[in-house]
Amino acid sequence: MTGKRPNILLIVADDLGFSDIGCFGSEIETPHLDKLAREGIRFSDFHTAAACSPTRSMIMSGTDNHIAGVGVMYEHRIADPQRWNKPGYEGYLNYDVAALPELLDDAGYWNVMSGKWHLGFREQHLPSSRGFHKSFAFLPGCGNSFGFEPVASPDWDQRPHVAGHLPLLYVRKGTKWMPEPNITNSPDGFYSSDYFADNLIGNLEERSSEEKDRPFFAYLPFCAPHWPIQCLPTDRDKFRGRYDEGPDVLREKRLKRLIELGLVKEDVKAHEVFCKTREWEDMTPEERKFSARAMECYAGMVHAMDRAIGRVVDYLDKQGVLENTVVMFMSDNGAEGAALEALPVMGPRLLEVIDKHYDNSYENLGNHDSFIWIGPRWAQASTAPNRLMKGFITEGGIRVPFLMRYPDFKAYKPGTICGSFITCMDIVPTLLSLAGGTHPNPSPSPPRQKKPYRDREVFGLRGKSWLPYLEEDGGKAGDDDSLAIHGPSDPPIGWEMHNRASIRHGNWKIVYIPEGQPTGTGKWQLYDLSVDQGETNDLAGQYPDKLVELVTLWDDYVAETGTVFGPPIVPSQGRQLLPNQIGGDPIDDQKIWMALGRGARFRDSERGAAKTAL
Repeated sequence: MTGKRPNILLIVADDLGFSDIGCFGSEIETPHLDKLAREGIRFSDFHTAAACSPTRSMIMSGTDNHIAGVGVMYEHRIADPQRWNKPGYEGYLNYDVAALPELLDDAGYWNVMSGKWHLGFREQHLPSSRGFHKSFAFLPGCGNSFGFEPVASPDWDQRPHVAGHLPLLYVRKGTKWMPEPNITNSPDGFYSSDYFADNLIGNLEERSSEEKDRPFFAYLPFCAPHWPIQCLPTDRDKFRGRYDEGPDVLREKRLKRLIELGLVKEDVKAHEVFCKTREWEDMTPEERKFSARAMECYAGMVHAMDRAIGRVVDYLDKQGVLENTVVMFMSDNGAEGAALEALPVMGPRLLEVIDKHYDNSYENLGNHDSFIWIGPRWAQASTAPNRLMKGFITEGGIRVPFLMRYPDFKAYKPGTICGSFITCMDIVPTLLSLAGGTHPNPSPSPPRQKKPYRDREVFGLRGKSWLPYLEEDGGKAGDDDSLAIHGPSDPPIGWEMHNRASIRHGNWKIVYIPEGQPTGTGKWQLYDLSVDQGETNDLAGQYPDKLVELVTLWDDYVAETGTVFGPPIVPSQGRQLLPNQIGGDPIDDQKIWMALGRGARFRDSERGAAKTAL
């Protein structure tokens, strides 16, 4: 490797499935990502958490989400009172961890962010307080891509919202920023993917000469393709008719292409689709027409994101810095397959809001005033051959596309596919190794040991650097290298969300899903992922000793991470918010932002006045 420290561009898609981009088997045209893959390396065994903000906390901290503050998503705080506000369950990126931009700042990097944050609402939790020198952040979990809100009222109870997601809360330089709604669906108006990319380019262009002398870390987390599914009409119509055969046919085509590309084994057995909605053949022609149209909009949204990525990469190339820039692209979890209308916390309220405020007529689908999602069958076409989808700790929820381009890595040829098991927690130690930075607590012993950092003490890393593998004298990328990075001699990796749990050690994995939930038995299941990526053959009865071994590792994981493993969350609809659940509540913080005008700042001292305004 050269002695010059690289720039870093980290790109995150939102709810993108395993096979949703061209270089991972998709029919969706993503030429810019495909080019990065041809010139770089794809990882076929990369893992995240099962949902958005938990993954983002892991990306930013290099440790488990139950340590970093997002053991449960803030959207579920009423439904999960036994966990809420316990250590590691604050609902934001806490100060028990050192954040990646803080660490890169220590190493002399200039840090910029443009996109979705989803890690806190208060001033001390914003990107500008966690090491970013310049940031433009969308704070909630998702929102309208065209900047449209059907009711322009600060009254929270009257504004049509869905599980706290929809209000458009953008922050620039610590102050509230509001887009001009693009009610004509015009390519010249606001569209979040385009704006995030263009804003990032603008920030890089506007650096001072002193800032340009420093290497940069650019973080570009999109809201696409999270629901509501929205795209420009030209992007939607590009895919007209492509999904008329339905999700099952798409699933088979994607699987075939994944095998051809070498991203899954030729003899892979895909897990069966789990879905309580009707089969494609049982739907009416009109229902199939609308369903296919929703998937066309989804494809258009992915295509638009790729185009925005291309503009950023082209800019770096024209500036002569691309060859010294590490480019990473990933999704934050598997494809979103929830049938939103069937969720107790959203269903009746959501359908009421859509009926009153949106136009879901066929020709309007995908536009600024439509509100649609793709549902479980299309999502499981995206996650195949893996089991289930977002929200589950099965492979469909946590195995996602990942690619990286950096010409200075010599252990692989351009276009290589790596089968090594890696996780998003590895990003921090890997980037620190490349940047010449250090972590204050790289190898904690015992695991919950804290060490001083700045004005506090922080937990240690749980991720592992890939640099020894990627360097010239490292591993043999492209060979049978599934255990080259996280192998049997390394600590296990664990996941937990809503009382769904799993541990992986080497290629062995146990899964617990409560009885009554999709594919759940209420007992630990055991799988050998080296021959069963789809988790189709439960070996718990055949290898009881291995099961006991991994369950013991699970108990260790719970103790090390502070995971509260208990009953699943329950539907929150109709439940009262109890006084002891209000303190530090991000939903309450979100209401305060909504009551503020353009250019206003969030201050703890303003909370009383803001509440009065509500």
